[in-house]
Amino acid sequence: MLNIKLKDGSVRKVEEGTTILQLAAAISAGLARVAIVGKVDGEIKDLNTSLEKDAQIEIVTMDSEEGLEVMRHSASHLLAHAVLNLFPGTILGIGPAIANGFYYDFDSEHTFTPEDLEKIENEMKRLAKEDLPFERKEINREEAIDYFQQNGEKYKVELINDLPGEARISMYTLGGFTDLCAGPHLPSTKILKAFKLQSVAGAYWRGSEKNKMLQRIYGLAFAKASDLEDYLFKLEEAKRRDHRKLGQELDLFSLHDEGPGFPFFHPKGMILRNELENFWRKEHQKRGYVEIRTPIILNRGLWEQSGHWDHYKENMYFTKIDDQDYSVKPMNCPGGMIMYKTKLRSYRDLPIRCGELGLVHRHELSGALHGLLRVRNFTQDDAHIFMLPSQIKDEIIAVIELVDHFYEIFGFSYKVELSTRPENSMGSDEDWQMATDVLKEALEAKGIEYKINPGDGAFYGPKIDFHLQDCLDRTWQCGTIQLDFQMPEKFDLTYIGEDGEKHRPVMIHRVVYGSIERFIALLTEHYAGAFPTWLSPVQVRILPISDKHAEYASKIQLALIEEDIRVEIDDRREKINYKIREVQTEKIPFALIIGEKEANEGTVSVRRYGQQQTNIMSLDEFKLLIQAEIKNKVTGADNKE
Repeated sequence: MLNIKLKDGSVRKVEEGTTILQLAAAISAGLARVAIVGKVDGEIKDLNTSLEKDAQIEIVTMDSEEGLEVMRHSASHLLAHAVLNLFPGTILGIGPAIANGFYYDFDSEHTFTPEDLEKIENEMKRLAKEDLPFERKEINREEAIDYFQQNGEKYKVELINDLPGEARISMYTLGGFTDLCAGPHLPSTKILKAFKLQSVAGAYWRGSEKNKMLQRIYGLAFAKASDLEDYLFKLEEAKRRDHRKLGQELDLFSLHDEGPGFPFFHPKGMILRNELENFWRKEHQKRGYVEIRTPIILNRGLWEQSGHWDHYKENMYFTKIDDQDYSVKPMNCPGGMIMYKTKLRSYRDLPIRCGELGLVHRHELSGALHGLLRVRNFTQDDAHIFMLPSQIKDEIIAVIELVDHFYEIFGFSYKVELSTRPENSMGSDEDWQMATDVLKEALEAKGIEYKINPGDGAFYGPKIDFHLQDCLDRTWQCGTIQLDFQMPEKFDLTYIGEDGEKHRPVMIHRVVYGSIERFIALLTEHYAGAFPTWLSPVQVRILPISDKHAEYASKIQLALIEEDIRVEIDDRREKINYKIREVQTEKIPFALIIGEKEANEGTVSVRRYGQQQTNIMSLDEFKLLIQAEIKNKVTGADNKE
């Protein structure tokens, strides 16, 4: 008998040769019905895998990420089967699971069209209903090569040849279709019910432009039809909320061929930007930060000293001044090092928290540019904190609390990743381990759940990344905290300790917004352009019904301007309903409708964005209302409008 330890810590005794599915059935019939695969000592296996030794077993269902990934991988095999049925002679590439779905690459003389996708999807549904089992088989290398050569699958042969010589080759058969695959897979196709083919794109075989361009068919797959419908709705919402579209409609910014990746901010966009920067400054002043500004262009020697010349040169822009090499800064930190060294520092001076809204330039490939989300120049809300080793944990916790406060104000939830040492890093193993451990301690002290992201740290230190989740459940990496023992060493930064000797400070690099441009893009999509009152470029528009109400409208405008409220008058000779519609289209938080009654009584008729009814109130009442929303940074209209 075998001893099988389950997820809840209990131990079951089963006979040798018992399959994972039989184990699930022994636990409960309900669990066996929803089982997808099993996890044996941490490794995912098919349900028909026999248990041959004592092990720790977890039954994986579709309500887990692992279960969804297996289901989506299985859907890619179903796609390949359907394509071969409809388009004989097609040669297969690869077909992995990806976020929210799957894809498969095909080498076909036929060019797939949107109409073809509908036919292929219907064939997938037909095959799924046949309840075809996924059957695994292992053979030796020579047999596998012979099988795929006979079937004209040259790409599969290439993949097999790249596998280690001693490896057994696994294949999965689905009906009359067999594919090279390590697995695991679903028990059968009947579980595949909520999928949809999405698009076709070109993809070089194995990602190399030296290879042939294949056709990649993308699909979506979810556990339930309702999940698929929800995701499709969010895709349409994302198109409606696209910041490039809204940025043009709301006159916030523009992008031009004269400067690809270099955005132009319009007057309304500058108001939004300035509000974000002013908020940033006030919150940092409260927490003991000082603001600095460093030059955009600095000489080559500095970038060699910082390590950017060796580790980041392909992303930098260069120029010559007086026959010497200079670079436009891709990061603010080396300038911060120079600022630190302008005077002798004492342990009593530390920590020093230097903030900088610094304009940086990074060379991005033209194909990667995307509105404000991926640009070639942007403003980082940087800060560099210089501290004693004993202050590290407290300073990291303080930054975490600052980031949390910012994201709460904007209505974002977030997830946290801890990124560890990359391959092209600087420094000793001891420094990296110490830095990583301190970041872990700070996160655990705050009770924050986090995921380890191996090898994705900066070249000078590990980092904490904050991934914002917007109202459409999309995630965006914005804030980051990077602990750095390397830069102070490279720039010979010192402070005088209590013992009168020189010591090396430790340094934190951190951003909250990430970049002002990127954050504006996220806010635009998160709020669908209907910014909270405190951020809105125009907060109030006054709508006089006729010319005879213009004087009272001007009086109201002046009163609001005196309270620093951004207000304008629409005094065009248009019908009032037309003016109201335009206020809604431009997503202005408040419209004040002024007619005979309001002028005579000294009131205003207030209509909020997104609402149909109007409320009559005195001007003083309205001022108190809007001032409270601005001061408290009220979110305003429902994001899912």
